[in-house]
Amino acid sequence: MSEERVRAGDLVRDVRTSYERGALDEAELAPTPHEQFRHWFDDALARGVVEPHAMTLATATAGGRPSARIVLLRGFDERGFAFFTNYESAKGRELAANPYAALVFFWAPLERQVRVEGTVTRLDPSESDAYFAQRPRGHRLSAWASQQSAVVSGRAFLDARMAEEDARFAGRDIGRPPYWGGYRVVPVRVEFWAGRPSRVHDRLVYVRGGSGWQIERLSP
Repeated sequence: MSEERVRAGDLVRDVRTSYERGALDEAELAPTPHEQFRHWFDDALARGVVEPHAMTLATATAGGRPSARIVLLRGFDERGFAFFTNYESAKGRELAANPYAALVFFWAPLERQVRVEGTVTRLDPSESDAYFAQRPRGHRLSAWASQQSAVVSGRAFLDARMAEEDARFAGRDIGRPPYWGGYRVVPVRVEFWAGRPSRVHDRLVYVRGGSGWQIERLSP
């Protein structure tokens, strides 16, 4: 093994962060995970966290083979967490075969993490239409131009497809493609994590029980 590779490995092993920015106590939690998430999300916005709506979305095939990627949260309420994508993309195909997903938000400057697990449903077409209509024109064009997750010959192919769609929709409204729209992750479990010194972190989780939620503390 080269000296450079040894040094790189040593650097990874030697990276240490002492989490000391805050704590999380049961008495501080909102009654529902939706309300608690709103408190933390608003705090991330107020403190200038870069792209606080960026989240890891983990899906799996029918056979249980997992995959994950970063997507953007585009709405949340008591029903769940919404995002938009191509239904025919890799994640869209996986969700069709196995409609369960996990989300992870990590706000490093705040030393906070939120994990969501739940079932996934498609948004009503009217919700997808409304969101698509307010997207920038280029974003709407790319939804038509890109066959998401398909192999392409190169960047020139994508640029040509964008030019074709730009010409096709010149002077016309760009409606939502039938293969593009929103999903909602309907949570059954939501964990709020706050970093603490010596790795004795706070982990409080909401678990759905009937029509309500129960709160449990987990060992770090």
